Parts: sequence; C-alpha cells; structure tokens
Amino acid sequence: MLKTEQRNPNTTHIDKMTTAEMVSAIAKENYNAAKAVEEASEDIAKAVDAITEAFENGGRLFFIGAGTSGRLGVLDAAECPPTFGTDKSQVVGIIAGGRNCVFEASENAEDKEANGRADIAENNLGKNDVLVGISVAGGAAYVVGALREAKERGAVTVALTSNYDTPISKESDITIVTDTGAEPIMGSTRMKAGSAHKMVLNMLTTCAMVKTGKIYENVMINLRPTNIKLRARMINIVADLADCSAEEAEKKLDCNEWNIRKALGE
Repeated sequence: MLKTEQRNPNTTHIDKMTTAEMVSAIAKENYNAAKAVEEASEDIAKAVDAITEAFENGGRLFFIGAGTSGRLGVLDAAECPPTFGTDKSQVVGIIAGGRNCVFEASENAEDKEANGRADIAENNLGKNDVLVGISVAGGAAYVVGALREAKERGAVTVALTSNYDTPISKESDITIVTDTGAEPIMGSTRMKAGSAHKMVLNMLTTCAMVKTGKIYENVMINLRPTNIKLRARMINIVADLADCSAEEAEKKLDCNEWNIRKALGE
C-alpha cells in the first residue's frame, strides 16, 4: 500500500479527541510536510534550473494534475502575473476535467490518459517548455498521459509526488518526492501531501522568477497597481529602495506609469 494511503497511528482515535487535541494532532503532522519539502530540496533545485532555462529561451511552465493536485497548480499559476508581472501565458495551470473542476470535484477525471495527452496537445507544448505533473499517489492516468505527450514533444518533464517508484516518475526527467507519509485522515491527501506540494510549487515559480530577474534583492519590483493594497505596497517599495518619503515615492510612480523599475531609474 502507498504510504499516503496507509492509516496514521498517531490519529487512530481522532474521532474521540477533544477539539484542542484534534487541532494539536493535525498541527504536529503538518511539520512532516515542511520536513519532506526540505529533504527534497536537491531535486527541487534541479527543476528550478530547468524552468529557468526554459524561461530564458522564451519557454513556458505548465502545471497539470487532477483534483487537489490540479487546483494547486492552477492556484500557483494564477498568482504569478500579479506577483511577478508575468504574462498569463508564461505559467499555466491545467486541471483534469477543465476549469469547472477547480470549483467542483470530478473524481473520475484523473482516469483518462487520452485526456491528459489531448490537453498537452491543445497547449502545443514544445522543446522550450517544462511540464510539472502533479499526483500525490503518482499514478493518475491523466497525468501519466500528459507527461508522455509532453516528453514526445521534446518538453522537459517533472514529476511531483509523495510516493516513490510511481508511474509518473517513470515518465519524467526530474522527480520530486515529498515523503509526507500517512495522512491524519486516511487517504485525505489534501492535507499534508497537498501542503507539501503547494510549498514546492511556490519554490519552483519563485526561485525561477528570482533567477530571471523578476525580483530585486527580495523585493517584488514587477508589481502591478491593481488594487489599493498593491498600490500601497509599491509606494513602500519605492520609498525603501530610493530612500525617500512615501509622498515622494508616490510622485515617482505617478510620473512613471506606476512602474517600479522606471520609478527607480533602472
């Protein structure tokens, strides 16, 4: 049995715990998610370097998965344009069953390999692109099909899973395993495994964006002023980097189309 499908001895009687005991037990298990990500850091770095090379060659990054895995990929992709100022086509999230499955579960969508292949073909992946196939169990036919199609098209393939020696690993150039073990609720991989995978996806996009110049020091200099909070953040960034008052920073931004780089005279 896969580790992620086993019963967790630490939570066998969670249904008899008090609320405080229940919360504490789950919190302790969540530490394993962060530990598993740290232990996979070498393989995460390999994937970051592959993604960076793809971006430098004008390529794209795709995340693909079913259910929770697909939603996590869609979420991370959606957050790249406002965070890094990227075009929405640079990082793309694909979920089995289509956009509606972001909001409504379709549990059999992961079972169709042909659909995974079709979604990759529709997005015309090529040799400059990277595909990250996400599957906690590591055997979702939809993800296997997507990875096979991407590899045949010359794209770099990455498997993100929480189990070793899985079908998606066999289809990938790079495999990232976050060994989170048994879930607090047996088989509910939206918990520890999902948390670990969200951390990994954050690392993949953030590190690749840093390496391709989307971050200055540790500051988001490609922000867009799409709401009040972000406008205030942009003012704070310019004030900090230009060593000026907030009022002066806002004037600099006003005079430079609310572009931080231009406001700083880059």
